[in-house]
Amino acid sequence: MAGRFPQRPTRTTVRGGHAVVPAGSGVPRQATAPVRVRRWVPDGPLDLGLVLGPLRRGPGDPTFRVTADGSVWRAARTPAGPGTLRVRAHGGEVLGEAWGSGADWLLERLPELLGAADDPGAFVPRHRLVALARHRRPGLRLTRTGLVLESLIPSVLEQKVTADEAYRAWRLLVRRFGEPAPGPAGTGERPMSVMPAPRTWALIPSWEWHRAGVDDKRASTILRAVRVAARLEQSVGMSAAAARARLEVVPGVGPWTSAEVVQRSHGAADEVTVGDLHLPGIVGWALAGDRDADDSVMLRLLEPYAGQRHRAARLILLSGHLPARRVPKMPRVDIGLL
Repeated sequence: MAGRFPQRPTRTTVRGGHAVVPAGSGVPRQATAPVRVRRWVPDGPLDLGLVLGPLRRGPGDPTFRVTADGSVWRAARTPAGPGTLRVRAHGGEVLGEAWGSGADWLLERLPELLGAADDPGAFVPRHRLVALARHRRPGLRLTRTGLVLESLIPSVLEQKVTADEAYRAWRLLVRRFGEPAPGPAGTGERPMSVMPAPRTWALIPSWEWHRAGVDDKRASTILRAVRVAARLEQSVGMSAAAARARLEVVPGVGPWTSAEVVQRSHGAADEVTVGDLHLPGIVGWALAGDRDADDSVMLRLLEPYAGQRHRAARLILLSGHLPARRVPKMPRVDIGLL
C-alpha cells in the first residue's frame, strides 16, 4: 500500500528538499509573453519539487514560488542580469519560460538546473531504508544552478539559528533591498523579487541587518563575501572540493556553509554537510539506530556511499525516518526586538 499513495510532506522531508508541486491541468493563462521559451525532454523520471526544492528558503521565499497550475517560478540574479524562470512539466516534456536580461542565461542552463548533469544511476543503495526512499522518489536529481552567491548568502543566514529565523531574515532583506522580478512574477499581490546585487548587499545599513534579526557575525561574513563576489562566482568552473576551499578562505565560511553551497551550485553528489546540529543524529538513527551519532559516526556510516554521500543523506531525510524529539526546540530569539 505504501507505494500507491504519495507521502505527505513532513518537516524532515521538506528539509530534504521537497517542494510540493501540484499536477497542472491545461495551459495556464499567460499574463505577459515570455522573452524566451525552451522545451526540453529529460532522459528519465523528473520530479520538479524534488529537484528544485533545495533552492527554496522557506515557504515565503520571495525568489521561489510554486503555483497551482504546476509551475515552479524562480527569480535569480545571473551574470547577464536579473531574470525570472518558470518551469512546468507536461507529460515527458519540460517547458521553460523566462523574462528579463538573464532570460537567455537561465534557459541555456535549464537542463543542468533540472539535473541533466547528474547521474542518479551511479547510486547503489546499501540499506533497505535508503533503497525504499529511492524507489519512492524516482524523480530525484541533483540541481546545478551555476550560481554561488545566491546559495552562499542564505546559507550564512542559516548559521547557528533556527530555520524560521533564517528564512525570515532572507525574506525581509530580499524584499527590502532586492528588485522586482522581471515579467509577471514581479507584479500582483505577492510579487517575487530578485536578490540584491553584491554592491547593494555591501551598502545595507547595520540597523537593517539588526531589524532582520541578523547578528554582526553573520552580517560581517556576508559583507566579506560580497566584496569578493566575482572570485567566488568563478569557482563554478572548479571541482566541488576546490570550490569549497575557495569559499572557506572567506572568514566566517566553514565546512558546513561551503557544503550547503556546492550542493546547489555544483550539484555535488558527494559533498555531505558536516557540523550540522541534527543531520548526524538523523543519519545515525536511520542507518544504525544511533540517535547520538556525531559527524565522525555519520561519515563512517556513509562510507558505503562514497561518491554519493550527499544523495544518500538526502534520501534519508526524504524518508521521514527520524528519532523522536527528546529536548525542546531551540528557542527563537529575534534580536530585532532588542
